Amino acid sequence: MPTRILPAVGDADAVRSITTLLSQLPDAEPVAPVVDSTQLVDTLARLAAESVDELPEVVVVHERIGPVPALELIREVALRFPAVGVILVTSDPGPGLFQAAMDYGARGLVALPLSYEELASRVQAVAQWSVGVRRHLGSSEDVFTGVGGTVVTVGGAKGGVGATLTAVQLALAAQASGRPTALVDMDLQAGDIASYLDVQFRRSVVDLAAINDISPRVLADAVFRHDTGLALLLAPGEGERGEEVTDRAARQIVSALRSRYEVVVIDCGAQLGGAGAAAVEMADAALLVTTPDVVSVRGAKRAVRMWDRLQIRKAEETTVVVNRHTRGTEIQPALIQKITGTPVAATTVPANFKELQGAVDAGRVHELDSKSTVKQALWALAGELRLVKAPEGEGHRKGGGRFRGDRGSVSFRRRRDGGG
Repeated sequence: MPTRILPAVGDADAVRSITTLLSQLPDAEPVAPVVDSTQLVDTLARLAAESVDELPEVVVVHERIGPVPALELIREVALRFPAVGVILVTSDPGPGLFQAAMDYGARGLVALPLSYEELASRVQAVAQWSVGVRRHLGSSEDVFTGVGGTVVTVGGAKGGVGATLTAVQLALAAQASGRPTALVDMDLQAGDIASYLDVQFRRSVVDLAAINDISPRVLADAVFRHDTGLALLLAPGEGERGEEVTDRAARQIVSALRSRYEVVVIDCGAQLGGAGAAAVEMADAALLVTTPDVVSVRGAKRAVRMWDRLQIRKAEETTVVVNRHTRGTEIQPALIQKITGTPVAATTVPANFKELQGAVDAGRVHELDSKSTVKQALWALAGELRLVKAPEGEGHRKGGGRFRGDRGSVSFRRRRDGGG
C-alpha cells in the first residue's frame, strides 16, 4: 500500500524541492501540498470527517510554515489527529530543536538541505508507526474520529453588543443537549462570564499560561464545574494579569480543551489581543456579534478587515450574528452581509432587554426563562451552528426537542426576524 505524504510548505522554492524528492521515494504517494497552517488543519479535518483511513500517514512540516509557528502546528496536529505522523524539516537539526520537536509531538526531524537517504529512512519509519497506530486503534469511526471537539469563538464588533451573553447561551444550549461543554473567558482584561453565572473562583486561565504540558489533571484543577454542568475557565480577577496569557499559551490551552470536551465556546470580547487572535485562528467557527446600527456595523467591518490583514481569519470564514434585531430597523442582515463581506447567521436575536434585565442583574443568566424570545433565538443559533445533539429519536425531525435541565421546548427553526 502506498504511503500518502502531505507536505505543508509555505515557500514556493521549498515546495518544489520537497515534492520532487518525495515523489522519488519508493511506494510514496505525495498529495497536493498545503501552503499554510490553516489550510493544513482544515484539510486534515475534512479528510478525518470522511474517514480516518482517508488521512495521510505522514505530514511533512517545513520550519517556515505560517502563520502558526511550526512547533505549535505540530502540537495541534498531534493532539487532533494522533494517527498521523509528523516530520519537521529544518535547517537547525541540533539536539535542542530535536528534543523540542519530540516534546511537541513530531515523529521525526530531517535536516536541510534534504538528503534522499535521510528523508526516505525517516518517512518509512514514520509511516510504519502510523500504520501500527491505526491498526491498534482500529479504523472504525466509532472507535476514533481524530478531529477532537468543536471550538467556537465569540467576539464583539464593539463593547456592549452582547458577545458574552451569546457565548454563555450557546454553551448552555450545547451542555443541555448532552454534549460536554467548556466555556472560556478569553476577554482577559474585562471578562464578565463569572458575573453572568454567579461564580466566585480563585483559579483562572492565567494558571495555565506558564504550563508547557497541560495534563487532564492540571486542566481539571483550573476549571470550575458550574451547577449547569458547564466547565468554566475564567478570566483573571486582576485584568493586568491577562498579559501573562501569550498567543502560545492560548494555543496550548485551546488544544487541551479541544481534546477533553465535545464543545468549547470562547468569549473573546471586543478587544482582540494575541491570545484571542490565536483562539480565533484555531476555531472551527468564529462568530462576530454586532447590533444593527452604524457604529457597530462599522466596527464589525473594521474587525473583519483586520483579521484578514493579519491572516487570523478570512472574511468568508467569519460569521456575523445580528443582535437586538427588529423588523423596522433600517440596517437589516442582508445589508450587514454586504458591508462586512461575511456570511450572516440566519438566526437573528431580537431586541428585548426587558426579558434579560432581571437575570443579568442577579448574575444568573443560566436561569433565564425558557419562554424568553432572546433565549430561544440564541439556542436556535446553537442549533444552526450544530453545537447541540439532536434528541434521541428526533434526528431527522426539523423541529427541536426538550433539553436536559431545561423545561422549555426550544425550536431550531431559523428565524429571519428573531421573533419568539
